[in-house]
Amino acid sequence: MAKKLVRFDWAMKKMLRHKANFDILEGFLSELLGEEIKIKQILDSESNKETEDDKYNRVDILVEFSSGELVIIEIQDSKEYDYFHRILFGTSKVITEHIKEGEPFAAVKKVISITIAYFDLGQGKDYVYHGTTSFKGIHEKDILTLSDRQVELYKKSAVHEIYPEYWLIKVGKFSNTVNDKLDEWIYFFKNAEIKSDFSAKGLKEVSKRLTTMKLNEEDQKEYNKYLKHLHEVASGNYNEMVDAQDLINQGIEKGAEKKEVEAVLGFYRIGVEREKIAEALGITIEKVNQIIENQASK
Repeated sequence: MAKKLVRFDWAMKKMLRHKANFDILEGFLSELLGEEIKIKQILDSESNKETEDDKYNRVDILVEFSSGELVIIEIQDSKEYDYFHRILFGTSKVITEHIKEGEPFAAVKKVISITIAYFDLGQGKDYVYHGTTSFKGIHEKDILTLSDRQVELYKKSAVHEIYPEYWLIKVGKFSNTVNDKLDEWIYFFKNAEIKSDFSAKGLKEVSKRLTTMKLNEEDQKEYNKYLKHLHEVASGNYNEMVDAQDLINQGIEKGAEKKEVEAVLGFYRIGVEREKIAEALGITIEKVNQIIENQASK
C-alpha cells in the first residue's frame, strides 16, 4: 500500500524552506533542469509575500542556487486568465529587487520561473512547457549569439542564458504514464504518492520525510484545513463552470426561440396556412397561434 504523503504545495509552504530539507527541492530541480543543483539559500522578497486572499490558492518560494541564479517556484490551484502576465511580472520584479543601485547591467541575475499549475493554463497538448528568449534573423534566419568576449566576460555560452526562462508544468494534463524521472515527480505532484520503483533524485527523501504520519497534531489540523480549502476552491470553480454553461444554454435557447418566431411570422406574412406552418417547423398549432396573436397585440 502506498504511503500517504503530504501534498507538495503544503510541504513547500511549511517544510521545504528549512535547510535540512533542501535536498528534496534540489532533487526536483535537478531532474527538471537536467543538471546537478545545489541550493544556497531560500530568499524572502516582496514578490513572494502572502496575502489572506491567496494564502491557500498559491504557494511560491524564491531560491538562490550556489551558482547565483534565482529560481521562483510557484504552485497555483486557481484559474487565472492573466497568469502569463503575472509570471512575467514576477520575474521582472525579482530581477529589479536583486540588482543594487549603481551596479552595471551585467550584474542582472539570471531568473528561472517554474510553475506547477493545477488548472488548465493556456491551450496545448503537452504537460511540460519550456520557454526561453532568443533572437532570430528575419532575413538569414540565424540565431544571434554572444561574441567570444561576451562569453568570456559573462560566463554564458548563449544569449538566452542571460534572459529569464520559464517552465510550466500542467499537472492535470499528466496521464499518470511515467516515462522518465521528471514524470515520477509529476506523478507525485498529481497523486501525493510515490511508487516503489521510483528512483528520481529527491523522491527517496520525500517518501521518508513528507508522510502525514510524521506531522504533529497542530500541523495535521492545519493540513486537513488546507485540503478542505482546496476542495472548496475546486467546488467553487466547478460551480462557476456550470453557471457559465447554463448562461450559454439560455442564450442558445433564446436565440432558437427568436428564430422560431421570425420563421412563423415570415410564413404567415406570405399567406401560408397556420397548420402548414406548424407542420413545416415541427411545432404545435397552439404555438403558431400564440406567436401570431402576440405579434398582432403589439
